Amino acid sequence: MRRTTTSDARKKDTREKIELGGLIVKAGLRYEKRALLLGLLIDARRRLKGDEQECSRLMAIGAEAFGEAND
Repeated sequence: MRRTTTSDARKKDTREKIELGGLIVKAGLRYEKRALLLGLLIDARRRLKGDEQECSRLMAIGAEAFGEAND
């Protein structure tokens, strides 16, 4: 039973990482250096902390991008 739980958790973790990588590709950042990508994400996390207006603005951009992919 314990092995199954561990295996399921690893599968879930792997799937999540694949999905997150897909977001990098969807954003058009596939060929950027990893350090740049990490810097972008860290900077965004810092800027978003407590800034609901910026969070809402970026959510709208992301939602629009997902909507375009579904057309």
